[in-house]
Order: sequence, then C-alpha cells, then structure tokens
Amino acid sequence: MARIHVNERVQKHRDALREAGLRPVQIWVPDTRLPNFAAECVRQSRLVAQADLADADMMCFMDEALEDVDGWTA
Repeated sequence: MARIHVNERVQKHRDALREAGLRPVQIWVPDTRLPNFAAECVRQSRLVAQADLADADMMCFMDEALEDVDGWTA
C-alpha cells in the first residue's frame, strides 16, 4: 500500500474544509506554560470581582438573571 506523505494528507483535509465553505483562522492566545500565568489570572480575576462589586447596576442585573432560571438544573 502506498503511503501518502503527511503534507499531502493535511492539504487534502484543508481542501475538503475549504470545499465545505470553511476557512482557516489564526489566533494568538496567552501561553499557559509561562510561570506567571496563574498569578496573572488571579490578578485579573480580582480586578473584575472588585469592579463587579462596585457596579450596583450589574449586581442588580445578575440578581434578576438568577431569578429567570426556573427549571434549570446544574
């Protein structure tokens, strides 16, 4: 059985995806392997939590949204 080179398989797969109307998109995301990643997550989470506590309108909105989950299960 003839082996198809990996580049040819990848190209065939990409061509099929394009034929299906899709296109490739490249995005950059934070590197979770960096030593300061967890600390930065904590820092940003605290900032968001502080901002939420200071925003009475947001707290009211979230409380109202919680009242609208009748029948939802966890």
